[in-house]
Amino acid sequence: MAQKDVWFDNPDTRDDYQLTAVDGEYLVAAVKPKQFLHIDQSECILCEGCVDICPWKCIHYLSLDVIAEGTNVSNPAEKQENQGFFLVDEDVCTRCALCVDRCPTNVITLGKFSGSLADEVGQMAESPWEVDTGQRDFKSGYLYGVRW
Repeated sequence: MAQKDVWFDNPDTRDDYQLTAVDGEYLVAAVKPKQFLHIDQSECILCEGCVDICPWKCIHYLSLDVIAEGTNVSNPAEKQENQGFFLVDEDVCTRCALCVDRCPTNVITLGKFSGSLADEVGQMAESPWEVDTGQRDFKSGYLYGVRW
């Protein structure tokens, strides 16, 4: 194939979809609960391996200078030991857990928004990462990145 040749053929578009009502109980059983990605920055060694390995580029390590103001959150610039902060674009993250596997200090965890954590957060007016201790068992989060 020459350099100027371009492949213009697109795959055929399906037109045989069928719309049907789905039982609510089926959806509850089939849909997995939303998860959140938490980075315990107090034990992070700032290797930025999670930033490098993320295929979707949704984890960013930013300077404290980019914070203009904060509403209902603590400002990381208030602590002198903070050099920057991690920002995770939860809408782009697919929860592939590559960052969890890559982290040499095991400070990245995936937690679920259902179960005991959700019940605890429902009773308290705090964010899940403020309630979550980071301790994982078979009920909360994935077991990725755990070293035996």
